[in-house]
Amino acid sequence: MSANSSTAAKAYRLRHSGERTVIVEVQSSDRIAANRVAREIAARISAAGHAFIHDIVPAMTTVGVHYDPHRVDVGTSGQLPYQVIEVLLERILDESREASTNAGRVVDIPVCYGGEYGPDLAEVAQNSGISASDVVKLHTSELVDVMMIGFAPGHPYIGLFDEQLAPPRRATPRTAVPPGSVGLANRQSVIYPVTLPGGWNLIGRTPLRMFDPSRPDPCLLQAGDKIRFVSISPAEFDALNEHAGAAQ
Repeated sequence: MSANSSTAAKAYRLRHSGERTVIVEVQSSDRIAANRVAREIAARISAAGHAFIHDIVPAMTTVGVHYDPHRVDVGTSGQLPYQVIEVLLERILDESREASTNAGRVVDIPVCYGGEYGPDLAEVAQNSGISASDVVKLHTSELVDVMMIGFAPGHPYIGLFDEQLAPPRRATPRTAVPPGSVGLANRQSVIYPVTLPGGWNLIGRTPLRMFDPSRPDPCLLQAGDKIRFVSISPAEFDALNEHAGAAQ
């Protein structure tokens, strides 16, 4: 386990996971701020361009750095590869503390809320002490971050929403959730890219394809994008869904 430099002790912590991975843990109680720092850290490490680092995986508040220990140049220092990696990462992270000015894209996500597309909307509203229309209003009222892509290809974790949109996950998960379904739990949303099991509260569905292997970039969304959810009618959903199907 790493003892970081004093200037960065409150910002991050390094944790080794086996002999080929280092986890960078962002030290912050603010989940949004920590998530943004994690994405910035991933970008910084990637920009350094070290050949022995073969994968960089940003998550909610951590970054997984995967490396090949056989390609790490330990020179005559007598250090082990993980020690060299540790020093290197600390140098990269401490060189510049300023956040990147590069902003993600703003992406509109049309959603048909409630009804057959959002079977849990009424229950979420009741348990939250607000109306279904208020749930939709809160869900569509502000830009929110794509915090990470995970669980399945193209599966975004989006947040954080208003504190009123904080239902727990369902006690009994569904065995099959249709693609495009928009789930809500704990101030976050997900969008199912394909049919998957899941325990999120389903409040709507988008006709957009989150993952399409035939596209140059198969994942529609990327970590760091800003999402604006837009409420649409069932008729608009059908028209957009038909167009999306024809485009495949």
